[in-house]
Amino acid sequence: QVQLVESGGGLVQPGGSLRLSCAASGSIASINTMRWYRQAPGKQRDLVATITSGGSTNYADSVKGRFTISRDNAKNTVYLQMNSLAPEDTAVYYCNANICRTRCTSDNWGQGTQVTVSS
Repeated sequence: QVQLVESGGGLVQPGGSLRLSCAASGSIASINTMRWYRQAPGKQRDLVATITSGGSTNYADSVKGRFTISRDNAKNTVYLQMNSLAPEDTAVYYCNANICRTRCTSDNWGQGTQVTVSS
């Protein structure tokens, strides 16, 4: 069916940057809102950033000014540019998307990519 695959995670020093990608593939008519979530050990999965099909964005206060969400509709891909990374950003990052085939569904998730910020 539809798959979302994240990439770009890894180990980075505090103050460094990473760019995450999430590519959707399969039977897709269109993609509406795309989101990035993150989940640190022992914590709930939190919404990090949102981007609509028209390009409007929203961010969690904890990442505002440091992270930028963007998308390439031709590639069915959403990105998360992460700058000024701090240890508290360490988490598994997941992408989520509202994807339309015959109908639109929001329960579409990537497998997650680990981001570790440590010196």
